[in-house]
Amino acid sequence: MSAILEVRDLTHVYGAGTPFERTALDRVSLSIEKGEILGVIGHTGSGKSTLIQHLNGLLRPSAGEVLLNGKPVWDEKGKCDRSVRFRVGLVFQYPEYQLFEETIAKDIAFGPKNMGLSDQETAERVREAMAFVGLGAGLAEKSPFALSGGQKRRVAIAGVIAMRPEVLVLDEPTAGLDPAGRNEILYEIRQYHEETGATVLIVSHSMEDTARMADRMLVMNQAKVMLLDKPEAVFAQAEELTAAGLDVPEITKVFMELRRRGIPVNPAVFTVEQAAAELRRVKQAGRGSEPDGEVKKEC
Repeated sequence: MSAILEVRDLTHVYGAGTPFERTALDRVSLSIEKGEILGVIGHTGSGKSTLIQHLNGLLRPSAGEVLLNGKPVWDEKGKCDRSVRFRVGLVFQYPEYQLFEETIAKDIAFGPKNMGLSDQETAERVREAMAFVGLGAGLAEKSPFALSGGQKRRVAIAGVIAMRPEVLVLDEPTAGLDPAGRNEILYEIRQYHEETGATVLIVSHSMEDTARMADRMLVMNQAKVMLLDKPEAVFAQAEELTAAGLDVPEITKVFMELRRRGIPVNPAVFTVEQAAAELRRVKQAGRGSEPDGEVKKEC
């Protein structure tokens, strides 16, 4: 894979030179690969939200740079290429509060129209985006304010998808939703990724949801990159995650405790399915094999 986004020694300081000065990002460097799903996790104040706002030029670095396909997002004159905002689409937390048009179709069409697309192309993208997020065509002329919370979330996501961004960034896309709504949103994001091949970043407090989706996980802590690796490698350091104040999945905590009690399990599990497979492995290893090489049958 090749990098679609590169972050080089990125630093961001809020309130520089004032009594309220705070460093939100401290010399952060990383590469985001084309076509991957990257989960971004970290406790409040870790720098993750500031980081993603740099990816499409919403914030200007105090130092360092961000490159999109090898080209700096900000040029030497301090200008940000307007097209970056369309190529890296950012869906903020609780995006439904940003809906403003009188119909769903008009709200979703806002981005494509600002790109200068024709009415025909805009209409096509609205239909496509609605289908991606599971909104029936019959809802197009309905007011977005008449929808449920989960449906409003879908409208807001569709408004960004309609711009066909190369990178889709979602800040807490399941925040405030019930379990069913959360699973539906995550499923639709996965389907969108599989059908378009777009790079997707998901910022979340839920390590389990993120790990299930992500090819790699970025863990932010105290304005720096703490870990950037595959989910299995990240959860292999569950003790360090917990020490940093991050809430690992409950199933991981159970296996950490089993390990502490002397049971030879691998604690780097984060789903029930992985846990069941690990318990079977340990059980088989404990039983051993019959002389003829066959595993003993369970009682």
